[in-house]
Amino acid sequence: MPEIAILSDTHGHLDEAMIGHLRKADEIWHAGDFGSAELSDRLAALAPLRGVYGNIDGQKLRLIHPEIQIFTVEGLKVLMIHIGGYPPRYTPRVKALLEKENPDLYICGHSHIVRVMRDPQRGLLHINPGAAGKAGFHKIRTMITLEINGGKMENLKLIELGKRGAL
Repeated sequence: MPEIAILSDTHGHLDEAMIGHLRKADEIWHAGDFGSAELSDRLAALAPLRGVYGNIDGQKLRLIHPEIQIFTVEGLKVLMIHIGGYPPRYTPRVKALLEKENPDLYICGHSHIVRVMRDPQRGLLHINPGAAGKAGFHKIRTMITLEINGGKMENLKLIELGKRGAL
């Protein structure tokens, strides 16, 4: 039963509050806007890393991480992209991908707004972990952890990492 840490929009920021949770994870999934290849390397040193590049990520990160990840873990099919909308307001491209791939879990970032919601029409769970970094308009830095057990998601937790910074 692997534990997964899901984060996004780090914008180059990694601190002890994040590291403490990431060290416990069996895998780290990053939904884009890493901010630097060095941060990607640091995350990969903590646990196996799956990521997608975001709109602020330069060519170096785009060579490391694809724009879209589609993979299966313990029988759970996952689609991850940085910008894609949320149920039922998907971008046209993501809507087509969801129809084609039929994932159990759809993850995106970009908005800096935590969102966990079901899409009853597609039978999937949507997760946007919010923003773990300090850049942006969000007030609280966040990430999500969950466990995967036989194709089912269990023990989903929203983790507050502290205030973004001087507000």
